[in-house]
Amino acid sequence: MASFDDIDLRTLLAGGKRDWDRFVAAAAPVIHAVARRVVAAHGVSVDEAVDVAQDVFVRLCADDRRLLRSYDPARASLGTWLAIVARSCAIDHLRRRRQSHATLEEVPDSVAAVEDKHVERLNIPAGLLTERQALVLRLLYDRDMDVAEAASLLKVDAQTVRSTHHKAMLRLREHFRVEA
Repeated sequence: MASFDDIDLRTLLAGGKRDWDRFVAAAAPVIHAVARRVVAAHGVSVDEAVDVAQDVFVRLCADDRRLLRSYDPARASLGTWLAIVARSCAIDHLRRRRQSHATLEEVPDSVAAVEDKHVERLNIPAGLLTERQALVLRLLYDRDMDVAEAASLLKVDAQTVRSTHHKAMLRLREHFRVEA
């Protein structure tokens, strides 16, 4: 198991894959724990913590690792700093979730009533996917929308569409793997 003692910040910031992998192995338990705690405290499904943790790592990498470069070892340990970043990302995620989402009832019938040719062809059992997951798949595959278009129509963040799509695909893969 990796620890923060194994992390050389200079080589990590230089962009080496091995260093990044070591960093992720050390940071993931802290980031996931904080994300789960914040999400659970707000009564949201713990599954959302995975999205939050992913968002933390994306933010750490963005803009040539600008956020990671802002870490100051004189002010806090790397673990403490990551916990603060993870908490901040979790709160941001919850705010975005609260601000911009449309209920399925708000989605126009013309969108929700798209012919279900993929579901029929694949013979997906009822209840395997959530309503939102099935809707996102219909928008992306039946209507040939891109993620941004689907997000705009559903009044959610594009990352929410990507995450919902990913979770639906995981469920489908797991279901059809077991049957095979």
